[in-house]
Amino acid sequence: METAIKTYDRNASVCGTPAWRYVYHAIHSADKWFFNPSKFTEPDFHENGMDNPDNPCNVVLSDTELLDYLHKVQIKTENYLDNLSDEELNEKPQGCEYTRLELILGQFRHISSHIGMINGQTIERTGRFPVFSGLDGKQTDKLYDE
Repeated sequence: METAIKTYDRNASVCGTPAWRYVYHAIHSADKWFFNPSKFTEPDFHENGMDNPDNPCNVVLSDTELLDYLHKVQIKTENYLDNLSDEELNEKPQGCEYTRLELILGQFRHISSHIGMINGQTIERTGRFPVFSGLDGKQTDKLYDE
């Protein structure tokens, strides 16, 4: 997601909405649905309904703010996964209709879908493919696959 944010046109129209709103939607969904949506507290900068890109909102987040939020959610997610037992994967968090594994897999699917959508626009606009890390997890400073 970080590379997508660093390479996209934040104001490009995605279904009539600026692309940054879909970035926020994906990060917010991970923040809420990776763990337990029934026990979620909105971030301070959140405006009611802002997580739905179809809803108008008055808040405009900069890419720096989106990256900061992404990094906070990433740390939260890594800590959660590092401390999750195999038994807990098949359990439903309190007040939630889905198991933890269903929530986690749902967010991988959701995030991947939105990264693909954003990267598709970047590829169309630039003719270049944004780089991503593979299974080895190695990061690079390059933004595009050369």
